[in-house]
Amino acid sequence: MRVLVVGGGAREHALTWKLSQSAQVAALFCLPGNAGTATLAQNLEGSANDLDAVVRAAKQHAIDFVVVGPEDPLVAGLVDRLRAEGILAFGPDRSAAQLEGSKRFSKELMAEAGVPTAAFRVFTDADEAERYVRRENRPLVVKADGLAAGKGVVVARDGEEAAAAIDTIMRKRAYGEAGDCVVIEECLRGQEVSFHVVADGERYVALAPAQDHKRVGDGDSGPNTGGMGAYSPPPVVSAELEQKILARVVEPTLATMKRRGTPFRGALFVGLMVEDGEPHVLEYNTRFGDPETEVMLVRWDGDLLPLLLGSARGDLSGVEARWSAPCALCVVMAAEGYPGSYEKGRRILGLDSAGQEAIVFHAGTALVGEHVVSAGGRVLTVTATGQTVDEAAARAYTVAQQIHFEGAHYRKDIGHHARSE
Repeated sequence: MRVLVVGGGAREHALTWKLSQSAQVAALFCLPGNAGTATLAQNLEGSANDLDAVVRAAKQHAIDFVVVGPEDPLVAGLVDRLRAEGILAFGPDRSAAQLEGSKRFSKELMAEAGVPTAAFRVFTDADEAERYVRRENRPLVVKADGLAAGKGVVVARDGEEAAAAIDTIMRKRAYGEAGDCVVIEECLRGQEVSFHVVADGERYVALAPAQDHKRVGDGDSGPNTGGMGAYSPPPVVSAELEQKILARVVEPTLATMKRRGTPFRGALFVGLMVEDGEPHVLEYNTRFGDPETEVMLVRWDGDLLPLLLGSARGDLSGVEARWSAPCALCVVMAAEGYPGSYEKGRRILGLDSAGQEAIVFHAGTALVGEHVVSAGGRVLTVTATGQTVDEAAARAYTVAQQIHFEGAHYRKDIGHHARSE
């Protein structure tokens, strides 16, 4: 089978790495890929967001199966386009991808499905939204309705901060059309958890829970990022809590999507807040998380292809999740200035130091001649497994300390909820 992975981050490198181990994969391609995927597959020129280019590449290279990594092409309808050309693809179609593409759509679906989540209100008028938050004058969460590269969510401490967020999103149009509408929610407290299932429209396979670290600095300080590291499994997700998540969140969500005539196929990533053993949904994502994918896939036992194919074909019967490593942890090495502005093109040294201790997934890298250089804000994701989270952390950090590029920074406390140190 000839397989194309769409995307160019660490998530896509991890997917490529795992798919390269499948005996069923005869040829492997990435579009656009990065310096890491280039060691496992043939990188193709183009942008993941250029749907015409992706479809053209899939036809040109006689691709049998496309695995779509990022959310933007899914929301734009890439899977629909590929299916129209007779090309099998992993991921939701455009109608189902609204679960991530529109906060309003997802919150209204949660309400219909009876999924536990924060109380919310929807506003399409900036003045009306501002009057509401100033009147409430308490902690609230302001969310741009559409995709905003993970930046369109503001946790406001009071009415003034909420009003400023509304101004940025709706009046200044910081995220373009994503700010046509805002969702304003109650502020939930607790521990955040990432929970993934892969669904075929009706059935699902539950994957290992994980916990992401969004803030840029140790102790969960500083601005939000796309994720500075993750580990799996988090202690807060007991067997009892996992059953609650499946029964109260996953199953009603999939059933409601099917009842609406928009069955969900692909990776459903539920962001949860857990307080006193009870799960509340923060958001849905309609693709694998990053950096959660990196820790899930190094734990996955065996061939990944049947899981992805079963979802795309609408038949996951007989597919089960199996885990070979008890724990995994990853550390994101970021560029100087990230999550703000940053320089690219800085040479990376020490990539061969991982050995058997860890796997270095490339997030934002490129090849310049024979040298690997930085090409993004999140540059590398150093991932290791272990019998315990402490052991996985020790291995990942040992390798991270041996990799160098000018201005590199990373958190030193990934997995702190589970580590004894």
